[in-house]
Amino acid sequence: MLSKTSVSEIFDIPKFYYFNSGNDYSGSKDDFSYKIITGEKLKAMTWHGRLCSMKASIENECEFDRTQEGFDSMIKWLEEMYSRN
Repeated sequence: MLSKTSVSEIFDIPKFYYFNSGNDYSGSKDDFSYKIITGEKLKAMTWHGRLCSMKASIENECEFDRTQEGFDSMIKWLEEMYSRN
């Protein structure tokens, strides 16, 4: 069950403040895994399987501005990547 604070209808992802504070985040749904790395930009990566991002074969990767708008675009992108399954 998704938490009430999730910004996605598919994934349990915290709000932009979490990332703007410099935190990274990873998660999965079914066989789809993702990681969000916070730097000057937000970098999202996706892959299939249960391996961690360091050992997995990254299938998709995209960077977004570290703004609320960039964050919203990243969430939409992650949901699109998941929908391609």
